[in-house]
Amino acid sequence: MVKLLEVKDLYVSFFTHAGEVHAVRGVDFELKKGETLAIVGESGSGKSVTTKAVMGLIPKPSGLIKKGEILFEGKDLAKMKESELQNVRGKEIAMIFQDPMTSLNPTMTIGKQIMEGMIKHQKVSKDAALKKTIELLDLVGIPQPELRVKQYPHQFSGGMRQRVVIAMSLACNPKLLIADEPTTALDVTIQAQILELMKDIQKKTGVAIIFITHDLGVVANVADRVAVMYAGKIIETGTVDDVFYNPQHPYTWGLLASMPDMDSKGDELFSIAGTPPDLIAPPKGDAFAARNPFALKADFELQPPMFKVSNTHYASTWLLHPDAPEITPPDAVLKRRNLRTKAGENRGK
Repeated sequence: MVKLLEVKDLYVSFFTHAGEVHAVRGVDFELKKGETLAIVGESGSGKSVTTKAVMGLIPKPSGLIKKGEILFEGKDLAKMKESELQNVRGKEIAMIFQDPMTSLNPTMTIGKQIMEGMIKHQKVSKDAALKKTIELLDLVGIPQPELRVKQYPHQFSGGMRQRVVIAMSLACNPKLLIADEPTTALDVTIQAQILELMKDIQKKTGVAIIFITHDLGVVANVADRVAVMYAGKIIETGTVDDVFYNPQHPYTWGLLASMPDMDSKGDELFSIAGTPPDLIAPPKGDAFAARNPFALKADFELQPPMFKVSNTHYASTWLLHPDAPEITPPDAVLKRRNLRTKAGENRGK
């Protein structure tokens, strides 16, 4: 598959009264055409800042891309002028934000808001834009699109508004769709519908998706690959199966152990002790060391490199060093590994 996006050694900082916040610290990842990459982590891990850097939405002068390349079809977005980025946003790369009400103008009809981008970027007539808008509303599952196109955001439910925002993001046939926690503000039933909708749209349009979430449960159903972020760095990356069934970083262990499953019967849910570090003064070693019950001495002194687990799986933890002691992961992780082993045995029969 052809590479659509390549982020190399990305550093993003924000300058505050308290000092420089090192929000993103040496992030590397790539995305192929038609692929879905999920970026997972707690609030403040740098997920949204990374994708806003891709969109050229880091606020200036308080924010700054200090270093790195953001190659979209070979062109470095980090070096583009604002006028050039305006031709990329919406047309080539579109974004779905967390709260649909902040993405929609309450004084404009839904139809006008979706048509606006088409008329600007694709130079189509109003009639052609209206026809496509109705088709898009139908695509995202809004009934009676000919009628709804004339209505205002307040006349739609939360789930329907999110469908409208998805239709808006698809209006100019983008090659990349960035979804920033698009289901967080919705109830569980509507969440499932929106996730299923996004998978269906990807099959029909071939758009590549970066899906930002703090919920690993969401990831299993939508992503091809996963990048786990912590304190501004990607600390584990791999296919969905790699990360779900053979996680290597203790932070990923903690995220998976904190997920309830169908066998949980009144058991107390696991939680990761402590809080993320202050990124005004990032720790010199592994940023997760202070919260890591399996931390080694090296974790407090040196940042671990990305160790290769397989051709698709990498993790930044000293536990993968050849001289590291053998550590038994939490029961929840072992349980997942056993599930993967059993599934493989069943397939082999």
